Amino acid sequence: MAKTDNSTFEQKLFKSADKLRKNIDAAEYKHVVLGLIFLKYISESFSEKYHELEKDEYSDPEDRDEYIAANIFFVPKEARWSHIHANAKLPTIGQTIDQAMEAIERENKELKNVLPQVYGKANLDKTSLGELIDLISNTDLQAENENSKDLFGRVYEYFLGEFANAEGKKGGQFYTPKAIVKLMVEMIEPYKGRVYDPASGSGGMFVMSEKFVTEHQGNIKDITVYGQESNHTTWKLSKMNLAIRNINSKFVVWNNEGTFLKDAHPDLKADYILANPPFNQSDWGIDILQEDGRWKYGTPPNGNANYGWMQHMLYHLSPRGVMATVLSNGSLSSNTSGEGDIRKNLVDKDLVECIVALPKQLFYNTGIPACIWFLRREKSNTSKEVLFIDASEMGYMKSRVHRDFTEEDIAKIRDTYLNWRKQNQTVTSSDSRGTSELYREASDSANAELYRDVKGFCKSATLEAIQKHSYVLTPGRYVGIPDEEDDGIPFEDKMADLTATLKEQMDKEQELNKEIATQLAKIGLRL
Repeated sequence: MAKTDNSTFEQKLFKSADKLRKNIDAAEYKHVVLGLIFLKYISESFSEKYHELEKDEYSDPEDRDEYIAANIFFVPKEARWSHIHANAKLPTIGQTIDQAMEAIERENKELKNVLPQVYGKANLDKTSLGELIDLISNTDLQAENENSKDLFGRVYEYFLGEFANAEGKKGGQFYTPKAIVKLMVEMIEPYKGRVYDPASGSGGMFVMSEKFVTEHQGNIKDITVYGQESNHTTWKLSKMNLAIRNINSKFVVWNNEGTFLKDAHPDLKADYILANPPFNQSDWGIDILQEDGRWKYGTPPNGNANYGWMQHMLYHLSPRGVMATVLSNGSLSSNTSGEGDIRKNLVDKDLVECIVALPKQLFYNTGIPACIWFLRREKSNTSKEVLFIDASEMGYMKSRVHRDFTEEDIAKIRDTYLNWRKQNQTVTSSDSRGTSELYREASDSANAELYRDVKGFCKSATLEAIQKHSYVLTPGRYVGIPDEEDDGIPFEDKMADLTATLKEQMDKEQELNKEIATQLAKIGLRL
């Protein structure tokens, strides 16, 4: 009986594309594949509009302005997929694609210096390149292509993740695992406003924010994304990633000085900030930034930029804004070079809202455990409590070296946080009525779920409790150890069973020892 293949469309496509990689490193091959996927997408979008204009006797399908008005990239004849596919088997296909990329950049200024022009390289086998073009052109892709934005967006996103996995530590520099991004986005809920990522990588935070808006029947035009990336190659990937999703990336910029030394958005006040900056970054420029206005809560040390990143984000947070950032666990407890004082100031100013401890092996570039900090300018909880969630034992091993969250894991963490916030908003919404009365109102609500501390998982801690722990914010200190479940078997019965089993094992041991002695005696050996 034939084995059923339950692979998704993206998985099948990546598996086929990877077979054609041959001797090329994943770091180089990703630009080849992702560039072609992007080219296919914009050609499909162009063709769809082209055929629509052909049917209108008053429209010219070759009029570039028609496409600009519809927010569609104009694709010149030499760059259209039909031309690329027709030349796929020729030895000059590499040059043909490079020329196509150059022509698209020339016609669309927002793509200038973005598209890869690597196809004419000698180390790229042109036969395999032709087969890759056939693969991306295949009938399955065309059949599924009823909504090209969703399909190509899914494919691009999946391929980014797989290439990050293949590259290991280097992959983590441009890609944050999808489950982490989804968790962060669903917790801060970026419905409307300015979304900022100061270390934007390949744009995953923006893509997930767009998904969140559309899944909640919002309008993608209601959010504007701002980003900065110091790696030019990664920035190119992000520009293509966002273009496929039809996300305006006008304010996602590149400069090689980096976010600290050259802030690309100095006047920005963002409603939502999402980031996964480099862990424990050293020599990041504090020597020339000592008096910088961003260090409102203390000057970060040169040996570690964790609190530099956090304060940079706070500086750009609007008066009612919320931010979520991934940092190494060291940020929760370090007292090195004034870091403990900065953390104390953040807590005392009632900016820290929630800390989520993550399990090991979630990230491609490091196996060390990390955490997510949630900070909010205007916390609803006037009692200055902080929610601690310990998710360090959650998830499953996706592969031998990587862990991932299930949808249920994400929902459990997200709902715990949202219910806690909802309850705190209810409790602090009135100055006169008692807490118990407001609790009852919340529980009577059809959709309300009351937050409860769960030993070993979550705890809403007071400022006094945090002070008692010297402002160390490691969730394990607050949530405690989960209670062991009682299996209902009396202790006496358990001990009787255990001792009976032990007696059987000891008797068996004696029998085995005798047998060993007998066998050794047969060959003239004695114990």
